[in-house]
Amino acid sequence: MERILDIIDAIAHEKGLAPEKVTEALKTAFIQTAKRVIDNKFAFEAVINNETKTLDIIQTITVVSDDDGRLKDEEIAPAFISISEAKEYDDQVELDDQLQIPHELEEYGRTAASQLHREIEYHIQRLVEDEMFNKYKSKIGTLVTGRVTRVDAQNSTYIEVDEVRAILPMKSRIKGELFKVGDHMKAVVRRVNMDKENGIQIELSRTSPKFLEELLALEVPEIADGAVIIEGCARIPGERAKVALLSTHPQVDAVGATVGVRGVRINAVSAELIGENIDCIEYTSIPELFISRIMAPAIISNVEIIKNEKGEAERAIVTLPSDQKSKAIGKSGINIRLASMLSGLNIELVESGGTTSEDGTIEESKDGVDALEALFS
Repeated sequence: MERILDIIDAIAHEKGLAPEKVTEALKTAFIQTAKRVIDNKFAFEAVINNETKTLDIIQTITVVSDDDGRLKDEEIAPAFISISEAKEYDDQVELDDQLQIPHELEEYGRTAASQLHREIEYHIQRLVEDEMFNKYKSKIGTLVTGRVTRVDAQNSTYIEVDEVRAILPMKSRIKGELFKVGDHMKAVVRRVNMDKENGIQIELSRTSPKFLEELLALEVPEIADGAVIIEGCARIPGERAKVALLSTHPQVDAVGATVGVRGVRINAVSAELIGENIDCIEYTSIPELFISRIMAPAIISNVEIIKNEKGEAERAIVTLPSDQKSKAIGKSGINIRLASMLSGLNIELVESGGTTSEDGTIEESKDGVDALEALFS
């Protein structure tokens, strides 16, 4: 084929592909075409001539002795030629030489041209899909924005993201949110698969903790530039979330920067999450102190970390006044579930029997003489 290098450059530019990869794809297409229209058992090689900008199909045959047993094996015989027959092409050949026989696909008529067109189209399409797969595989866990193109009967939402179509399953949508065709939405890439029949498949999520983290990074410059680090995040989508934050700069308040003036930053993130309440917590590497913070709004008396045989923290026993237990558990158990998710520990609550005063101090319950004295004090 003439001007093959020009064709390679044109395809690479149009599809946004590396010329080297396009070259290999075209070579494969030419070889597969040669096998189909000439002989599938032949060994072919595609060679590009940089001077003439053409691609040559070369059949490579190994020269063997006339009585070599491989010449009688139907499966591998096409890859070999007897020395007496080889000398008809070149009288200088010797045993084990590689005899190269050029082929012109144009000589095989319209069948070859049609087959070559299909092969090129197939291999270029596979190359494009591989590039897209690698591109979005590296984007797993990152934020993307797209436009809704369809909502099916199962309430799965199809979104056009750049040059591909992604799907947001109903299970990955926040409870209560609805989308219609034309809506623009944000989500994180949850999974990327390659299907031989349907090509690249991208699944999005709006319920992943990573989605909340990405929204915070988008809204809070201190998180985006690394001055504030998100150490952990736990969500019950659409209900409530807890985020552990750590400042890497002594002059930056991690919680204050994330919440923003009058809560403007955290409210913007909450609005994207359909009103999800977000608790921002200052992270500490001291597990007892960290658990006491993530149990807020409950006021904790004591935290004991229980370790397993390997010395790893396994569960936490949290002691608290009786009137704080309902706060620690939260509505439908949300608070303690989030605290357990964020800490990675099973949390057990133990009532101390005391109560909490208006100023937040814990008053132990009195009995016997102490209780009687308290009545007259």
